[in-house]
Amino acid sequence: MPQFSYKARRRSGEVVQGVLDVADRATALTQLERLGLFPVSVQVAGATADARKSGKAAGGTESGRGSWMPRALQSALQRKRKPKMQELGTFTNQLANLLNSGMPLTVALNSMTHLETKGIPSEVSRQLRQDVMEGKSLSDSMARQPRVFTELFVNMVRAGEQSGALVDVLRRLGAHYERFAEVQSKFVSALIYPAIVCLVGVAVIVFFMAVMLPKFLTIFQGMDDRLPTSTRIVISISDFFSDYWWLLILLVVAGWVLLNRFKATEGGRRTIDRWKLNAPLFGRVVRLNLFGQFCRTLSTLLSNGVPVLTALKITESIMPNVVLKEAIAKTREAVTDGKTIAQPLARSKVFPQLMIDLIRIGEDTGDVPGSLENLASTYENDLSLQLRILTNMIEPAMIIAMAVGVGFLLFSVVSAMFSITQNLNR
Repeated sequence: MPQFSYKARRRSGEVVQGVLDVADRATALTQLERLGLFPVSVQVAGATADARKSGKAAGGTESGRGSWMPRALQSALQRKRKPKMQELGTFTNQLANLLNSGMPLTVALNSMTHLETKGIPSEVSRQLRQDVMEGKSLSDSMARQPRVFTELFVNMVRAGEQSGALVDVLRRLGAHYERFAEVQSKFVSALIYPAIVCLVGVAVIVFFMAVMLPKFLTIFQGMDDRLPTSTRIVISISDFFSDYWWLLILLVVAGWVLLNRFKATEGGRRTIDRWKLNAPLFGRVVRLNLFGQFCRTLSTLLSNGVPVLTALKITESIMPNVVLKEAIAKTREAVTDGKTIAQPLARSKVFPQLMIDLIRIGEDTGDVPGSLENLASTYENDLSLQLRILTNMIEPAMIIAMAVGVGFLLFSVVSAMFSITQNLNR
């Protein structure tokens, strides 16, 4: 039977060490819990020295292998991505189901290490369990992993711990993330087809201009005066592509760099975000998405007992639009002064009158979370409808534009061929 060396703390804080003869690490952890100890580290006896040796050897190899890469690039490649909303929703629902079945929190977190949750490695649950066994609350343990658990997540769990309804809060939190993931997927999927059509159209035109057309140009050499105007225009464009293609790439790269630098400034970010809200066609979709996100988040926080000022601060932090961020910040300052939520929201002139009126009704009836929930559902339904309308408008428009572009190129070549044939017959 293998031996496991452990380092643990007593309830008094005293550190103890020893060796256990057990079948596996999970059994060792269970036995330590029965002894009233809080594990700090548990590993196979004799593995520490071997790990150090192998770590040094591997470290030397890795450092030699990656020494040619800049440190910033190495850290960027090693940095783990943040989990997606759907992944957070799945993780939360799994934990809620385990706790609802009657499992203690530490046992449930131990089981979470064996469950497959895409985007959230088992080390996260293992660390949460370790922190909880050392006496920390679940919310404090999650706050130590900000890359995985957002401020919204941590405050919701803290509210659930304080109210004694952690399972219910986790279920609502899981539903919240799944709802957001569904809205995001609709938003992205609605733009995939138009983007593919646009890329295919541009690729066809570029291929024709750069590859096919130059082969026809040899036929038209010396006939510039007798060629139709459309053909001469296409030949000029083709010559420009052939001679100055590098300039086009340079202009695209320079434009991208300048745009990113402009976005990095406070005024530039505000200008771009304001344009997104007021853009033709897409502006309404962006507004509906942001308003639904605002109402859904604030409703979820308030309905789970998070204080109004904290809820507004969290909602402000997760909003991706600077214009709405500033409006929520001003609302939070006004609420601090004792005003209602609806009044400063109306003064910002950013949020629609429907939202203001329903929040005011919710304040009068004492059910602001319910009003926000109804608003969120309304905006999400309107968003789905608007995305369908926008997709139905964009698809035929892009197909027609691509057909016109390709048709103009073909017409230019065919009309030139007819012109040459007529000149030869004369």
